[in-house]
Amino acid sequence: MTDAAQIEAIEKEYKDIEDSGAWNQVYQRIRDEGTFDLLCTEARKSTNKNLNRYRDVLPYDHTRIVLTDTNTNYINASLVKEDCVNRSYVLTQGPLSHTTPHFWLMIWQQKIKGVIMLNKIIEKNQIKCHQYWPLGESEGGEDSIVFSTVGLKVDLLSVSRHTHYNYSTLRLTKTSTGENRLILHFHYTTWPDFGVPQSPEAFYKFLNVVRASGVLETDAGPAVVHCSAGIGRSGTFCLVDSILMMLNKGLCGSGQGKVVDVLLDMRRQRMGLIQTHDQLRFSYQAIVYGAHKLVEVNGKDPCEESSSEEPSLADELPPQPPPRTDSLTRSMIESQLTQELQDGNGTDTAPEDDEEDLDEDSRGSAPGRPLPEPPQQSDGSGPDISLPPSPEHNNATLQMAFVPIKGRDQEYPRGCSEGDLRRRKRTEQKEATATKVKAMQERQRANELWHEKKRSGRDEGEDTPAKRVRL
Repeated sequence: MTDAAQIEAIEKEYKDIEDSGAWNQVYQRIRDEGTFDLLCTEARKSTNKNLNRYRDVLPYDHTRIVLTDTNTNYINASLVKEDCVNRSYVLTQGPLSHTTPHFWLMIWQQKIKGVIMLNKIIEKNQIKCHQYWPLGESEGGEDSIVFSTVGLKVDLLSVSRHTHYNYSTLRLTKTSTGENRLILHFHYTTWPDFGVPQSPEAFYKFLNVVRASGVLETDAGPAVVHCSAGIGRSGTFCLVDSILMMLNKGLCGSGQGKVVDVLLDMRRQRMGLIQTHDQLRFSYQAIVYGAHKLVEVNGKDPCEESSSEEPSLADELPPQPPPRTDSLTRSMIESQLTQELQDGNGTDTAPEDDEEDLDEDSRGSAPGRPLPEPPQQSDGSGPDISLPPSPEHNNATLQMAFVPIKGRDQEYPRGCSEGDLRRRKRTEQKEATATKVKAMQERQRANELWHEKKRSGRDEGEDTPAKRVRL
């Protein structure tokens, strides 16, 4: 049972740091103490460098996932465990186009039943992750993707859409035997890179949906958790889930410092978990909010309770069933980019003049740079989110967040209505998007043809120096 004294200890620790404005100092201490001199030998091998999305986000040798039955045993993924609450997570980077087959092979070999995705495919007009699962015909894709190099096929069976997340049911099939498994895919769609969710309530609802599915339980194998680099948003998710589990089992103690201790332990298993002091601050907020909700629920199914409170988007959006081949579809890219442009050029906080992310998937190699630095906060504090937020206030906040009112005092040209202006703006945005889409598709096609040619040459025994016959 949840111990009130343990909740109070974490809440007091949060308030002490908040009142003193010390989030940046606490985070810097975690960075200093949580940077370990552990080996990343495999990740640094020249043959594996192009399998890493960022050159300075690498798995440690002692926790990396090892693949079998393929041309490489390497994937940028780490097993992170909190044994006291029987939690195991595979934290990994967002797949690149040429590492997507390895991603699905890892899911098959590790007997994974759930994938938790915390980023968008495109953020601030930059590709942060390859479209690795089937999108569906309504998005201009197909119902299935076949990964012939690893002998696997992925089918999209259903999609359910909600305000802050979508979840899909996928079928993963081993083509050589016909054996198949169901994979649940949970996609949190409103979490900005280097940033935090809109509220602890929205995040807590998402966490409860994931928990209720059973994919985090011990009998399901580890759950895959990823964002773009697999450390910031992914680390936040795992820290909050683990601490709430510890609170529920009375394992946090009445002293302070438990959250930091658990985070440092996780950082020994995958480098750099939680990237900003705002993400650390939000972790505390979500933990305190979730702990109070656990007390309120008092035995009721929290997922059932939260699901009834959250309006579904079924009436707001057309139903979107299922996949594409290995490339991004025009309609998916266009809809994503259009949305980012409408939202103010997206939510990613990477430098605007950094064009490398746009090309990294289509190049088939990792960018020649480290992970972008998070934005600097002048006052050392993040968004102001009250704890715990009242349902009335929070629901109003969430509703307002999805109904922005722009240009209320704007003067419109004579004879031109506000609706005409909006339509003209949308047309201009679509034209700009179409240009970007065309360039991205051309790079993607060139990359796929190059990889296909390289694979076929390897399979057919191309005239390499090792195989050339001397006459």
